[in-house]
Amino acid sequence: MAQFFIASAAISGALAVGFGAFGAHALKARLDSYSLDVFQTAVQYHFYHSLALLAVGILLAQNAELTLLRSGGWLFMLGLLLFSGSLYVLSLSGLRWLGAIAPLGGLAFIAGWGCLAAASWKLAG
Repeated sequence: MAQFFIASAAISGALAVGFGAFGAHALKARLDSYSLDVFQTAVQYHFYHSLALLAVGILLAQNAELTLLRSGGWLFMLGLLLFSGSLYVLSLSGLRWLGAIAPLGGLAFIAGWGCLAAASWKLAG
């Protein structure tokens, strides 16, 4: 499972770089300022949570028995899909109803950080 999360983090990070470059170069002239801001927010959270996923994978490599770490990893992945994914599609398509999906991804991110925090207490104790 650790290898899966580390590989997923690496792929996610590479995608975040690609999407960031795409937004900065190809979309700057095509999107209005609101849509460009939404896209940049998606990229920003995509980067942060790719690093969080990497941390989960590294910690799991040393503590494979901690189910809280696995749960955190899955929650970060769900958050990436729901939060960043919905914002990417919203900014490119203009479908404003997709904005209602982003908070679900945000909740997944918060729960993932909670799992990581709880796992840290188990590691320390």
